Amino acid sequence: MKKSTGFIDTEIGSRVRMRRVSIGMSQEKLGDMLGLTFQQVQKYEKGMNRVSAARLVDIAKILGVDIEFFFNGLEGGKTGPGFAESGAPAYVADMMSTPEGLQLVRHFTGIKNPRIRKSIVQLVASLAAQDEAERSS
Repeated sequence: MKKSTGFIDTEIGSRVRMRRVSIGMSQEKLGDMLGLTFQQVQKYEKGMNRVSAARLVDIAKILGVDIEFFFNGLEGGKTGPGFAESGAPAYVADMMSTPEGLQLVRHFTGIKNPRIRKSIVQLVASLAAQDEAERSS
């Protein structure tokens, strides 16, 4: 009997997709590097199939992230107090799941001048305030 996938499988798959897209890699290229079809990569990314620990290590190496990238902020079965930091706010995942959000982050991280980066943040804050004002009127 095949085990069904759950929230964690979907979340890990989403993080695989987010990282793959953020570095501009296609599902086909990732699949080739893993010895898989792009359809199998697609199933991993959608959480339809579970990713084994060994495969996830390979994916992390190919995508240039530490294995922890796929688990940060995930809650296990245990509840109660602990030392773990809380995960990223929901708006981060929402933004990173859009093509525009990924493009914005990719381009922003390419800017090394701190004054330019600060100007961009101020511009976006100003545009967000303007958008909020228009929506509330």
